[in-house]
Amino acid sequence: MKSLPRISDPELSFVMPCYNEQEIIGYTIPRFTAAFRNAGIKLELIAVDNGSRDRTGEMIREMAANDPAIIYHRVEINEGYGNGVLSGLTVCRAPWVGIIPCDGQVDAEDVVALFDAIKTTDGNVLGKVRRRFRMDGLWRKIVSVSYNLMVRVLWPRLGSIDVNGSPKILPREAIEAMDLKSKTWFLDPEIVIKAHYMGLRVLEFNVFARMRGNGLSHVRVGTCWEFLRNLMIFRFSPAMPKWRRKLNSTLKNDETQAAAISH
Repeated sequence: MKSLPRISDPELSFVMPCYNEQEIIGYTIPRFTAAFRNAGIKLELIAVDNGSRDRTGEMIREMAANDPAIIYHRVEINEGYGNGVLSGLTVCRAPWVGIIPCDGQVDAEDVVALFDAIKTTDGNVLGKVRRRFRMDGLWRKIVSVSYNLMVRVLWPRLGSIDVNGSPKILPREAIEAMDLKSKTWFLDPEIVIKAHYMGLRVLEFNVFARMRGNGLSHVRVGTCWEFLRNLMIFRFSPAMPKWRRKLNSTLKNDETQAAAISH
């Protein structure tokens, strides 16, 4: 089954990893692309079959055959949510890039509103949602609050009180400069932390986060410990200083080249 020709000159590329999500993507993906189409925004959605073993890939291909905004992309072996995103980012073409889970917990219309708010900025911005109203159980809320407090202790000036809130939207040049590495759910905080060091302003948009309608969440109790372990590694390992030195060197080279051109 062939996909339709890709949309020319998209305004926004979104990466949506899908792992064994046959129960929900038949609702969430069409609604997502329709919301942007109704708003007159040229979207390309990179729907990543993230190593699924059910009909997820087949369903994405079927939708891509009928909607030019949907791009089918396959990861053969699931290595985590972040790996699906990283793979999908290589396919993006638009000047703005976003990432979002396929669970539909944030209304598509709210994502459109977020993009409307940031596309008129100077581009030095990370747009993301803050799940201000969440239909989670008490335990999930306690874990979320504790986790975000820990992040604020380690990075007091981070500019976000819901680090894992997605979608996230930022300039493609910025996300390429981040040199993202996390193959797990830790990709979300990696983006926010690196955006902080890059001087990107965080524009956080309050949304209502719905409960998952169908399918199973892939966040487990072990995920919480993984987050905490990665936070400590990320804060105190030499990897971040090394990335910052590389980023500063690149920026200085760009400034030197720009100055040479101007003369």
